[in-house]
Amino acid sequence: SYGLLVQLYSLLSRRSWGMGDLGDLAELAGWAGRSLGAGFVQVNPLHAAVPGTPTDPSPYRPSSRRFPDPVHLRIEDVPETAYVEDPDRLHALLERSRRLREAVLRQGALIDRDAVWELKREALELLGEVPLGPGRRAAYCDFLAGQGQALEDHATWCALAEVHGSDWHRWPTGLRDPRSAETAQARNGLMDRVDFWSRLAWLTDAQLTAAQRIGREAGMPVGIVHDLAVGVHPGGADAWAQQEYFAAGMSVGAPPDAFNARGQDWGLPPWRPDRLAQSGYAPFRELLRALFRYAGALRIDHVMGLFRLWWVPHGHPPTEGTYVRYDAEAMLAVLVLEASRAGALVIGEDLGTVEPGVREALRERGVLGTSVLWFERDWDGDGRPLPPDGWRADCLATATTHDLPSTAARLTGEHVELRDSLGLLARPLEEERAEAAADAGEWLSLLSRLGMLHGTGGGSDTSSEEAEIQAVHRFLLRTPARMVGVWLPDGVGDRRPQNLPGTWDQYPNWRLPIADARGRPVTLEELAASPRLRALMEVLRDGGP
Repeated sequence: SYGLLVQLYSLLSRRSWGMGDLGDLAELAGWAGRSLGAGFVQVNPLHAAVPGTPTDPSPYRPSSRRFPDPVHLRIEDVPETAYVEDPDRLHALLERSRRLREAVLRQGALIDRDAVWELKREALELLGEVPLGPGRRAAYCDFLAGQGQALEDHATWCALAEVHGSDWHRWPTGLRDPRSAETAQARNGLMDRVDFWSRLAWLTDAQLTAAQRIGREAGMPVGIVHDLAVGVHPGGADAWAQQEYFAAGMSVGAPPDAFNARGQDWGLPPWRPDRLAQSGYAPFRELLRALFRYAGALRIDHVMGLFRLWWVPHGHPPTEGTYVRYDAEAMLAVLVLEASRAGALVIGEDLGTVEPGVREALRERGVLGTSVLWFERDWDGDGRPLPPDGWRADCLATATTHDLPSTAARLTGEHVELRDSLGLLARPLEEERAEAAADAGEWLSLLSRLGMLHGTGGGSDTSSEEAEIQAVHRFLLRTPARMVGVWLPDGVGDRRPQNLPGTWDQYPNWRLPIADARGRPVTLEELAASPRLRALMEVLRDGGP
């Protein structure tokens, strides 16, 4: 199967409120399935973020992995929108959302998640005043019963955070325990707000489920591929509600390696393997079950974390961390059981340092890996690019990811210039340029030898860059990989990475709309009409399954 990879916030349509939403996802899935023959659309984690201003825009440091973020809601698709008592106020919000959208698409503004949420929250407060009809009320009650304690905890945390701030460690002592009498009393006093946040979880779940249904109805064998982040924010809802399962005073990171001599501290509290085992892996099982409600496949970020994680004690550098092992046999058993029950695929993100035996254990259980073109070389031999028949079959093969340069930037070497402009190069610029040019040159030489370097679908107007990007994907199709993913921005020649590891505020990580080769933002409607994107997808359709 072949499909599209996209960061949902970056995919704005003419109906978005300043960032891509679940209405856009449903439109993309319906169009890609019917018009492009795509089998899936993979998105970034849509987990609930930690509230507050400014919100961390990274989708990989969520408040909760169990519940989605209502910022992704398409307000107009909520049935109660038609019955608000103050339509003028809703119309004013729509007008403000139009200005937000136009600022991003026409005036060069960055995506402002906080501004989008401010508008949507005001709209959702209006919708919350509309009584649910009998059928909708029954569906909501079913959702509350099905989600049980977990949803009550999540909504309680959200309600308490409105009063006491978004870091539960700073709350009054009694409220730091989700099972205390003080918390129960506070919940009773905030029941309207608990219900508000519960209803938002229900509405978001419904739109996520609709997007998956639309993808499948459009002929996609997989549908939406959701992304499971490796951990949660220490001050957020999951860390509060599941304290007994998290290791206090620790955070997850990575040991020193060739790319980062100081190691990394991701600031995410790790699960305790002993407490997971004692519970029969209940938190993990319930998390997976919740996500598989609306996922045709699940990508597990840093899947090596099911085997071991690098724990860093608070106040110490990552170099003083250590690996802590998990019962991978049990973790994988829970994972594949829940995926099997849901009829869904699992894709493990196994890039980087992978200890021996991990990929074999995943393959034995039918968990696909992740293979990125530029990293697939004969590392045990001459180090040259791996020909198609040397690739593994059990993987999702792509040319790039959200953390890497776009294919156009990689082929032209523009990613080196970007890193140089931000002071991120560890070696002289000329050395980095030469290495990047040699790397791209070796791949282009292989593509040429294999007879793949020719334009298709664009006739004589196909530029050499477009032809090269098409050739890269023609190559991916030649591998035995079960899934081939196209980074959607590659379809219009986008130059900019969505995230540049090693930067914080020097680069607008997680805030860029999809743009063309000139940096002009491109809407979903323009993507659907793009000859360049269609020509690239024709390569996959002609050579695909």
